[in-house]
Amino acid sequence: MRFGVLGPTEVWTSGDRRIEVGGPRVRALLGLLLLDAGRVVAVPRLIDGLYGEEPPKGAANALQSQVSRLRRMLGDEGAVESHPLGYRISAEPEEVDAHRFERLAVRGREALTRGDSSGAAALLREALDLWRGPALADMGGAPYVRAHAARLEELRISAAEDRMEAELALGRHSALVAELRGLVAAHPLRERLRGHLMRALHGGGRQAEALTAFEETRRTLTDELGADPSAELAALHLAILRGETSAPPPAEARPGVRGRGLPAQLTNLVGREDDVARAGRLLERTRLVTLTGFGGVGKTRLALEVAARHRRSDEVCLVELAPLTDGADVAPAVLGALGLREPVLGPPGPDTAAPDPAERIASAVRDRALLLVLDNCEHVVEDAAHLAHALLSRCPALRVLATAREPLGITGEALYPVPPLELPPPGAATEDARAYPAVRLFAERATAVRPGFAMDAATTPHVERVCRMLDGLPLAMELAAARTRSLPIEEIAARLDDRFALLSRGSRTAQPRHRTLRAVVEWSWDLLDGDERAMARRLSAFAGGIPLEAAGRVSGLPAGEILSSLADRSLVVVGDGHYHMLETIRAFCAERLAESGEEERVRRAHLRCFLDLAEEAEPRLRRAEQLQWLRRLDDEHGNLHAAMRYAVEAGAAEEGIRLVAALSPYWMLRGRRSEAGLLAGELLDRAVPAPAAELADGPAAGLEEEYVQCVLEAAWAGSGCRSLPGHLGAAESIMRRRGTAVRRPFLMLMWGRYAGVSGGAANPSPHLDGWSRALLHLGLGYRHAWVEGDAAAAERELSRALAGFGELGERWGMATALGELATIAGARGDTAGSAGLTEEALGLAGELGAHEDMADLLYRRAEASVGRGDLDAARDDFERGADLGRRAGVPESSARALHGLAEIARARGDLAEARRLCWAALAECPEGWFTAEEIRRRVHVSLDRIAAVEGDAVSAPDA
Repeated sequence: MRFGVLGPTEVWTSGDRRIEVGGPRVRALLGLLLLDAGRVVAVPRLIDGLYGEEPPKGAANALQSQVSRLRRMLGDEGAVESHPLGYRISAEPEEVDAHRFERLAVRGREALTRGDSSGAAALLREALDLWRGPALADMGGAPYVRAHAARLEELRISAAEDRMEAELALGRHSALVAELRGLVAAHPLRERLRGHLMRALHGGGRQAEALTAFEETRRTLTDELGADPSAELAALHLAILRGETSAPPPAEARPGVRGRGLPAQLTNLVGREDDVARAGRLLERTRLVTLTGFGGVGKTRLALEVAARHRRSDEVCLVELAPLTDGADVAPAVLGALGLREPVLGPPGPDTAAPDPAERIASAVRDRALLLVLDNCEHVVEDAAHLAHALLSRCPALRVLATAREPLGITGEALYPVPPLELPPPGAATEDARAYPAVRLFAERATAVRPGFAMDAATTPHVERVCRMLDGLPLAMELAAARTRSLPIEEIAARLDDRFALLSRGSRTAQPRHRTLRAVVEWSWDLLDGDERAMARRLSAFAGGIPLEAAGRVSGLPAGEILSSLADRSLVVVGDGHYHMLETIRAFCAERLAESGEEERVRRAHLRCFLDLAEEAEPRLRRAEQLQWLRRLDDEHGNLHAAMRYAVEAGAAEEGIRLVAALSPYWMLRGRRSEAGLLAGELLDRAVPAPAAELADGPAAGLEEEYVQCVLEAAWAGSGCRSLPGHLGAAESIMRRRGTAVRRPFLMLMWGRYAGVSGGAANPSPHLDGWSRALLHLGLGYRHAWVEGDAAAAERELSRALAGFGELGERWGMATALGELATIAGARGDTAGSAGLTEEALGLAGELGAHEDMADLLYRRAEASVGRGDLDAARDDFERGADLGRRAGVPESSARALHGLAEIARARGDLAEARRLCWAALAECPEGWFTAEEIRRRVHVSLDRIAAVEGDAVSAPDA
């Protein structure tokens, strides 16, 4: 089929039979679908287009009815396809005259840009011949029609102007005069048409008439708009006065010269290709687009690039609002940017009101396809919003692209949050890091100010750190890059803890708010009211995400409304169910918190808030919901760490000890024992004096078991706690008195690992909870297997442990019991049973994300495979375990894998490879780690065996 909307609606079959589409509502529906030919049109958009902002009750049913009628008229049920989100017309864009027109018009303009005037004229004549009358003329006044018809009409006039340009270039001056007079009469405010008329008259030897045409233009623009002719039209007038034979066309008429009101950029736009494309597509579909984001994120630069590439209009006008101090100045600023003069004389009398600037702007641009760029609206947002709404309502061909730190908040606004530049992931290889936009921007700007600057293996890690500390904010990174003129990159990276002092000099030509990093943030800060400032500075106590409920509790303010306001102003962003602050904003707000005198109160409130969360989570980590609570604690890891750090710094012994005890299961399950040990050791050194055995009057009085957990965390990680020996003595005294009557279940596990499982554990108290009883069975099974060598007793106890943990749904306990049972099964020759138990254990450990435990299970299975000669299976397990160990960041895991691979090479007789792998394993073993020392011992045994086979006992190093 072929479809026509450039005039009365027409539908033609493939056999050129015309189909009548009756009823304005059905024609309006058809028009909406055809304007988006090839795409699904959402139901809400169809309803809005057909009925406006207040659709009748049952509009969705009415739409279905109209679709059915349209299908019947087109004689094909498949002519309008149903989709989950809406409907699609079964037509390609090339089958719709409006789309063909736009394609031909674009091709014609491109030909004109290339200087192919003949080709351009032919293409543009073909495009304009598709018109049969006003576009969408018989759609019955559907709400969408006016704007789309105005857009198409504007494109038609622009195509006519391009065609005249091409015809004039071919020397057809006299033949065009009459047509141009008609176009000027229909569109008296279009300077380009008037310029064409002047050129046609002048080229046809009618110089006087050409000069008269200019004078008529001057009078019309002055009377209608209060504006003078453009500089380009004035230059054409001067050329005609001089009698020059080839008068130049106005600059804005020349294809390719777009964005007359846009400043030329001095630097490349780095890393924003996708943003330019996405924001541009949004602007194609929507008449008001606001780019939002924090200061320095690059909103203005992105807006200028989007405007420069905009394809719907020939005119772009940039209005810079940052210098304004009063919202009342917004409309006059737009008047000035458009070149519209205020009346020289005031109103004729005291009772006569001055003309409304918005009315004057609307009159000037009502018939023009103009893109108005309103830059930096945030401090005059209400007035900018009112003006944008007034102009968009009255000027159907107008589009507005705004930048602000908050939305304008008017109907029809589409938001495009401008993100910081993408950062490389932590630990990215040097070559990979250089490809990320943030690093590319820094490198380009640094090279510009310091030509010898190079991105190599030495500088890239420092550049990456700078970019990460500055949150990927383009302005902040440009300020930092400028400092490479006088400072090495290593020093810049080291001094960024005081970023506001370091980044205190920027471009002298920049707006004052963009000359220093502090000025960028202060510009946003000054726009906040009292409660918003109080909330922002108190939120600096958070590290990582900011949960809504916690924000209210810590700040003491009604969080929901204020956080929404801060999010609107781009001081916080929303994601993953949390609010987040960029580190640059957090650093600024932390300064304000310190100045306010509230810091201690706020940080203590933060500590108590997250202590409560940790104590709520602790028992749930031993039940089926442990995965859910592990994820929740993962989400709050930054805040939990910050709370623990404050407890250490403030000497808050009671809260700190309770927090360590509550987090011990989480730290173990997530493999964070080093972090736990360092914090626990610092807490003991700073806040808990080496206690007497009874702890009757010490800071841990009443928290004896929590205190023992804190001591064991410090001891487990080798934290370097100076007072640890005294604390261990006190912990042992407490546990001697407690015996098996321990109140905290996880303490049983920690103490069993420290002191071993006693024989008295064989008869556990009947008052123990289920997890503790299962744990005692696990410990007894381990004792029978590895201390007493009683495999049958071990298997019995481990099975009881597995059943107990299984009843609770506790994955760590089940995985541990299964791993031990797999080892016993393998030892008695049950290879299949051992493999099945190991796979089950691996699945549970995988659910927990316990990569280190998974690696250990694989190594056990691999070592058993070596013992029975299945070397290929062993190699697979060692290599898979090594990969998991690397992901877990455990160096001794890689050493264990290398030693296992060395044993495989030795078994195959490749002694040189076995020796190489043994030395590699020794290089991977960290000094001073207990588990690493055991691996070192095994490696030395292997080297002795290799040396013995080669008859060179001297080559094996000392163990």
